[in-house]
Amino acid sequence: MFRRLRQRAAEPELMDDFTTGGIELTEALQHLRRLNRIFGAAGPTLYGVKRLWAEAKKPGSLSILDVGAGSGDVNRRLLRWADQNRIELRITLVDITDEACEEAKLLFQDEPRVQVMKSDLFALPAGSADIVTGTQFVHHFTEQELPGVLECMLKASRLGVVINDIHRHWMAWVAVWLMARIVSNNRYIVHDGPLSVAKGFRSADWLKLRASLGNSEMVHSWRPLFRYAVVIGKHRI
Repeated sequence: MFRRLRQRAAEPELMDDFTTGGIELTEALQHLRRLNRIFGAAGPTLYGVKRLWAEAKKPGSLSILDVGAGSGDVNRRLLRWADQNRIELRITLVDITDEACEEAKLLFQDEPRVQVMKSDLFALPAGSADIVTGTQFVHHFTEQELPGVLECMLKASRLGVVINDIHRHWMAWVAVWLMARIVSNNRYIVHDGPLSVAKGFRSADWLKLRASLGNSEMVHSWRPLFRYAVVIGKHRI
């Protein structure tokens, strides 16, 4: 298994099959929130957003569009940060599945700063938000698809893009394999959790993607726990 981690896995995840879903997928999204808390999934997204916010001279208002958001739970950390810094923050959660959109609406039903929209990344209009984020989203795409995905995210943003995704490492794979089975017996979680790590990234993957975009200023940073934060500011292009 660990030899396979030398290259990104190409096998699709169960969540990539939009013909299935229902109650089982809804349960998976709920269990995924537990795993996100355990592994500190919100940290790299907040790191990248803070970086772009600072580069924009710390504006008093900010809009964020989170693509492939699932139930959008990592954004609760952004809302707390906005409260602490007196930032007028507006967040739009975008996902292609009904189950994710319904879970997001329930999770943020008492939060007027968060809106939920069912849409495909490639259908988003230009300049949809100041910052476009993707947490555990881009690993669902192949190496050939990734440049187009990032170009769409950049087009939809005004200030830049923040990507938060998994470091492909044997320690991360073991940790996720074990924790997924402790937290859940849902087949999406048990199957897709370790596979997500195998579909994740190493530093060389980000450097190759930066070269394919022709953007020498794209920066990536390793963050706990076994994640990368990738930041692309629009002013750098």
